[in-house]
Amino acid sequence: MCLHYIQRVALIRTLALKPDILLLDEPFSALDYQSRLAVSADVFKIIKQENITTILVSHDVGEAVSLSNKVVVLSKRPCKIKKIYDIDLPYDNPIDNRNTKEFNELYNKIWKDLDVYVN
Repeated sequence: MCLHYIQRVALIRTLALKPDILLLDEPFSALDYQSRLAVSADVFKIIKQENITTILVSHDVGEAVSLSNKVVVLSKRPCKIKKIYDIDLPYDNPIDNRNTKEFNELYNKIWKDLDVYVN
């Protein structure tokens, strides 16, 4: 069985319990890029339909921006809130949101806040 189907089944099993809040810690990290996009779109749709408050922990800026309505950037240790971004992208699909000007602007701002320097 493909890993992305296992991810979907795990999410459905969790949602069957009718949680008030859903905690997702790097939920797509074990998936290849294409599967990651497909499953994240499914998860996004389900969370919207069920109207469940969700906290997503991710090191993937694109994933965070395309799936969220708010992104909290944390500092290095000791961890503190560095900045909070309200995300208001035009589409109800994270894949479509990745192709917008707004996505690119937010992605670049958040990337700069991470203080990650690549030579």
